[in-house]
Amino acid sequence: MDLIKIELPDGSIKEVESGATPYDVALTIGEGLARQSIAAYSDGELVDLNTPLKSSGTLSLITQNSPEALEIVRHSSAHLMAQAVKDLYGDAVQVTIGPAIKDGFYYDFYSETKKFVPEDFPVIEAKMTELAKADQAVLREEISRGDAIELFRGMGEDYKVELIEDLDAETVSLYRQGDFVDLCRGPHVPRTGMLKVFKLTSLAGAYWRGDEKNAMLQRIYATAFLNKKDLKVHLNRLEEARKRDHRKLGKELDLFSFSEEAGGGLVLWHPKGAMLRSIIEDFERKEHLKRGYELVVGPQILKTDLWKMSGHYDNYRENMYFTEVDEQGYGIKPMNCLAHMLIYKSKPRSYRNLPVRYFELGTVYRHEKSGVLHGLLRVRGFTQDDAHIICRPDQIDAEVKGVMNFVQDVAGIFGFEYVMELSTRPEKSIGSDADWDQATNALRSALEDSGLPYELNEGDGAFYGPKIDVKLKDALDREWQCATIQCDFTLPERFDLTYVGTDGEKHRPVMLHRVVLGSIERFIGVLIEHYAGSFPLWLSPVQAVVLNVTDSQAAYAQQVFEQLREAGVRVELDIRNEKLGFKIREAQVSKIPYMLVIGDREMENQTIAPRYRNGKNMDAMTVSDFISMVQTEASAYK
Repeated sequence: MDLIKIELPDGSIKEVESGATPYDVALTIGEGLARQSIAAYSDGELVDLNTPLKSSGTLSLITQNSPEALEIVRHSSAHLMAQAVKDLYGDAVQVTIGPAIKDGFYYDFYSETKKFVPEDFPVIEAKMTELAKADQAVLREEISRGDAIELFRGMGEDYKVELIEDLDAETVSLYRQGDFVDLCRGPHVPRTGMLKVFKLTSLAGAYWRGDEKNAMLQRIYATAFLNKKDLKVHLNRLEEARKRDHRKLGKELDLFSFSEEAGGGLVLWHPKGAMLRSIIEDFERKEHLKRGYELVVGPQILKTDLWKMSGHYDNYRENMYFTEVDEQGYGIKPMNCLAHMLIYKSKPRSYRNLPVRYFELGTVYRHEKSGVLHGLLRVRGFTQDDAHIICRPDQIDAEVKGVMNFVQDVAGIFGFEYVMELSTRPEKSIGSDADWDQATNALRSALEDSGLPYELNEGDGAFYGPKIDVKLKDALDREWQCATIQCDFTLPERFDLTYVGTDGEKHRPVMLHRVVLGSIERFIGVLIEHYAGSFPLWLSPVQAVVLNVTDSQAAYAQQVFEQLREAGVRVELDIRNEKLGFKIREAQVSKIPYMLVIGDREMENQTIAPRYRNGKNMDAMTVSDFISMVQTEASAYK
């Protein structure tokens, strides 16, 4: 009998027979631990609980209380859902992929005859529950690539066959539970009986492999948890998210719309939405000027040759639109950096002139696939609060920290918490290793000196340089990518940007690409959901509405309206011949901060009776006192 030594996290050693599994090791410690275990790390590798251990090494059990447990349960639940769908609909449905994602999982299905609808969810959930109660063993199997292709082809699973054919491997791993088999790396829970708390949540379309030229699949989203309490909390959060959906609120608040006549992903800003946008853009200009930025404006199209010089043509062409003028090719700008570099090159620069900080609220256009367009959060035409800082290498640290401080200030003003990530060189990139190392080290140093926590996101930098990404956390604790800081040694080289140094010689500057809010469209979508449409007073497109009780107060209501408007209050007048309660309810649905009610008493005393949007009444006050109150409250963000 061959014995192997297994070292546990506490340093203790367990001697077991070669071929014993992590489950067997757990049993030597206690039956309770074995029941709670769902997978393990063997010598640092994530494995199934029934994986044979063939040599001495380390072992760390993953229990239901481990941080990794939830993702494994969700991935296993995706297989359970696919098994249920196949049991219910058989050969009418083909399975494709089903990963765990943040907050849940999904599975994509193809069918020419079966159209999934939300009414199918209880049926599928019931079948999942039945399969879970059967407590089927979940078994891993490794077979040759050729045998796997033959297996799935015989099952009529064409999408699985395509996946396997594209794999560069001699063997592949499968997972079986009952009659269901799926292609997967794993790991999974050892038995379906461990999957007890799940809920199907929504449907969506998805192109096979994300390519709109491929077949449209049906994606069923779902979630799973280890206990019912966590599921209930999650479902309540989803319900709150549905109430806050910026597309729903954008329509209710009359902020923006989309039109197929105009084209997908192109926003039509209504008066109130345009006012909200203008408030944010005015704020941006003011804050940038305070921090030493200069305003610039670049053209919407630039010659294709420039996009080739920058590397965008080779690395970003699929996301761009092109046109031709007088037999000359032009690219519609997806970014603002090229024009800013041309402005810098328009005259000689000295080391004394640096840094220069160019800021532009630049509208750009990017070719996004129709399947990924999503309200304001993913559009084809949008405006960035884009800036480029051109500086000496010795100024990088101070400039990066300056941007980080800017981001912190703005996040606080809008009421967001945030997290930071450092993203490093991707496979598809330009520039030398030395430049990438220097740029990455500069960003890392600035982050570490700031004392702010950050995560490392390997391989997710821009094609021309590493970046710091800032993710805002909204009222529902969801993360949204907005601000970014990118350090670029490559484009200054390609565009021959120079400055004259203290030695009288030409030197190469560094360029920092950065946005604070990012896409204005996306940021407004996030704002709507963060505030649930109830914007703070300084952001509200309409700050107050004047309401009369009867026609006899209409003239005084008009007078109050004009007085407020002249004072700079964003105000509406509602003197329709409708009941006061109806007009108040409409104003509340529109989430207007203040309703100014005018009846006979107010007209007689030359006052107004303000009412908060939450229904709370205020004491009567003069119009001038209300104006002072609004001006003080609206300036609080400063």
